Formats: sequence, C-alpha cells, structure tokens
Amino acid sequence: MTGLSHRQTEILNIARAFGRVMVEDLARRFEVSAQTIRKDLNDLCDHRSLTRIHGGAIIASGVENLAYEARRFVAAEEKKAIGAAAAAQIPNGCSLFINIGTTTEEVASALTSHQDLLVITNNLNVAMLLYRHPRIEVIVAGGAVRRADGAVIGSTAISLIGQFKVDYAIIGASAIDEEGALLDFDYREVQAAQAIIANARSVMLVADSTKLRRSAPVRIAHLSQIQTFVTDAALPAGIASICHSRGIEVIEAMPHPTADPDEPAVEPASTVTRLR
Repeated sequence: MTGLSHRQTEILNIARAFGRVMVEDLARRFEVSAQTIRKDLNDLCDHRSLTRIHGGAIIASGVENLAYEARRFVAAEEKKAIGAAAAAQIPNGCSLFINIGTTTEEVASALTSHQDLLVITNNLNVAMLLYRHPRIEVIVAGGAVRRADGAVIGSTAISLIGQFKVDYAIIGASAIDEEGALLDFDYREVQAAQAIIANARSVMLVADSTKLRRSAPVRIAHLSQIQTFVTDAALPAGIASICHSRGIEVIEAMPHPTADPDEPAVEPASTVTRLR
C-alpha cells in the first residue's frame, strides 16, 4: 500500500496478525508518544485499512473476515461480559441453538453451570466447551467442518437444524449496518444461521460494538427478527431506534461512559443495563 510510513506498515502487519492494535502497546513498541501512534492509526483509518476502537484499532475489511485466532483478541473483555450477560437470560431446563463465532463461544463458556440444557450447535468449539458437563446434552450438526474455525456448514447441518424447534437461539454477526441488517462473510454459514433463526422461539443476538463499525457482504437477517440484543455498550441512535420500535430488549453488558476511543474507561456502576 503506497503512502504509508515504515512504522504504519508495521502497525498494519501487527493488526493483520492479531486482529487489533492498542495505542499504549504500540507507543511502547516503537518508543514514540501515544499522540504519534494515534496519528498513525488515523492515517490508516483514512486509508480504510483500520477501524478505530476504544484505545486502538482493528482491521477493516468488507469482504473477508479476520482469521479466527485473531478474532479472539478483538474486544475480548467485551465478548466475555456479553457472554455472561447472555447466559444469565437463559433458564435451566431449556433447549437452544448456539451458532458459529467467538462471542457465541463466550456464551457457551458462561453456560457451564446451567442444568438440564439441550444444546444443538454447528460450532465444534461450543461442543468441546459443553460436552463434559453431565447436566448439558449436546447435539452437533453433521457436515463439512471448516478448518479455519471448527464451523460445521452445508446442507447436512441445515437439515439437522430443521429437525428441532428450540426455546432460544444464540447467534452472532460479523457486522450490523445502520439499517439494522445483520451481515456475515460466508454464505454457507449464513444459511445455517438463517435455519437457526427460523427454528427458534426466541432469538438472541450477541455482538460487541465493533460490529457496528464493520461491513460484510452477506445478509443473515434483520434486527426485527430477533427478540434480545446483548452488546457491550450503548447503541448508536439509529440502531437504538430500530430496537425500540421493534420491541427488542437491549442488554448492555459493560456500558462505557464516553464514546472517545482514547479516553480511559471508567468502571461502570452496574455491569448490565437493560433498555426498551
């Protein structure tokens, strides 16, 4: 990419490897001021190579998702909080789908103390997290396994999903646009997600706020098709309006008091905020 300094090129390479970069870490690494790094990140955002997040930036791509291991580093604390808040909404003794994604896996991690659950999943990582727990029955969709992240995709998986009608579906998305469309990158993954939505009585979307600043090419569904949206912080006005008008319950797992991406975070008084 032309027009970038050597340091900016290195920053971009680090972001591609790990999914995100943080201002303070980069300042120490390159032995420059945080202000200099912020300028570098802003330049990379102007080139549409990065997208700013609280305290740093993530890779910006509208056609290709980040590598699976890199996605684990993006908004890791936020995803953990979302997982705990989402799991708190799931009662014992119910059935649920859990689909593909690092955030849905955090929900699975937070469900391990639940009892008498039936979990149907097309995510091998979710199955591995839950199958050892004697009060949780796990059914894994069959089909081709995507080597990159352990996702089970294809017509066989969709056929199995269609044999169930569950109480809850826990779904993720790679991006959410300003009109409320839920988006992803792989049409085969999207087909499985659509089957999950169609065969659940209540659909819960789990997605951190970085998803509101990303793009992806394949439409999963619309916000109007979900009942609960668990995220980490306050939603932009347009998305909040859609949720309010559609009666979607919004749960903020770790609301931030400021939207400035470089202001220090302040510990919230409450870890879960509900909006109607």
